[in-house]
Amino acid sequence: MKARNVLTAMVAMAGFVLCLQCTNKGAPVAEEPWNVQAVENARAQIGLEIDTIEASGQLLNPVTLTPEGKVYYCGYADWRSGFFPGSVWYLYELTGDTILLPLAEKYTEALDEAKHLTWHHDIGFIINCSYGNGLRLAKKEAYKDVMIQAAKSLCTRFHAKPGVIQSWNVTGNSWQAQRGWECPVIIDNMMNLELLFEATKLSGDSTYYKIAVSHADRTMQEHFRPDGSCYHVIDYSIADGTVRHRQTAQGYADESAWSRGQAWAIYGYAMCYRETGDRRYLDQALKTFRFMQHHPHMPADLIPYWDMDAPKIPDEPRDVSSASVIASALYEISTFDVPDAASYKAYADSMMQSLASPAYTAPLGENGRFILMHSVGSIPHHSEIDVPLNYADYYYLEALKRKQDIEKK
Repeated sequence: MKARNVLTAMVAMAGFVLCLQCTNKGAPVAEEPWNVQAVENARAQIGLEIDTIEASGQLLNPVTLTPEGKVYYCGYADWRSGFFPGSVWYLYELTGDTILLPLAEKYTEALDEAKHLTWHHDIGFIINCSYGNGLRLAKKEAYKDVMIQAAKSLCTRFHAKPGVIQSWNVTGNSWQAQRGWECPVIIDNMMNLELLFEATKLSGDSTYYKIAVSHADRTMQEHFRPDGSCYHVIDYSIADGTVRHRQTAQGYADESAWSRGQAWAIYGYAMCYRETGDRRYLDQALKTFRFMQHHPHMPADLIPYWDMDAPKIPDEPRDVSSASVIASALYEISTFDVPDAASYKAYADSMMQSLASPAYTAPLGENGRFILMHSVGSIPHHSEIDVPLNYADYYYLEALKRKQDIEKK
């Protein structure tokens, strides 16, 4: 199979700038919908990245751009390692392009060793986005064992007294230790619970489900403010489970609304509702979304600033990754039994149309061959500011797939 040649041909066919065409009889044919164009562009752009990877002879895993403008590639233990393989799975699903199937399998299986990771909580991101999508689409029996082992590894970080999965280790002179934390839990950790729900379905062992529910319940109790916004970090006592600190690591301030944290909360609790049917989780997701929806600093194009309380708004960076996560969550929420369900899809459509526009979608072949521009990793750490991020692309593709599924019905 000559992946490079075929994918290069795909780029030529994509023709992202689509204009009105004529039939043989001269009648105009309507321009393709924006989401169809978005999928074609994504196929072409990721096709270029795949060409680069395949030509290298290595299993490269693209994450972002360095300050020098070079593509940064990560190893299997990086929390972001599952997103590029996951993006290839979604692109395969969106296009039906069979050439992508063996590539998605190869990039996924390069992460096999991650199933044993116990030193951070993001094994859920790594394994569920890659092997989880692979299991769903390729039905490989061996992927089940990887998922279950990864869930076991994640559960080693569970502490019974606070009832939560610890996010970061606090060791030596690490910056986490310097903050005085003992058992820090970040709102991002809600996203890793999906792996545990899947593990119970795959194994029949309810332990994973119970740990996921315990974590979701305690997080809902401690992370949220009355207005629906959430803290980034809650630090617990391992000994007695009490809260020691409520702070931020990547937001502007401890009491500010770090946008990607709000996005993780919306998505995470919508997912927990899907898996449990517990209405409290859906109510929390909706409350946090409404906080963002009605925030006075929400821009007209619906792409949030990196922190909704950052001091120099409107001259603060946007965070496209937050918008991608929220849009994907809203498409799923629109399928639930909620009042005015169509409004959530409409809001997601508006966000996605902004993302698919030239303001946020990179020209073909540029931007390190990532789809979206203008994301933010961590401004307090002076890291990944106004760059592409592979998880922004992943949730953008997931949102396109969810939209496609809804509209097929």
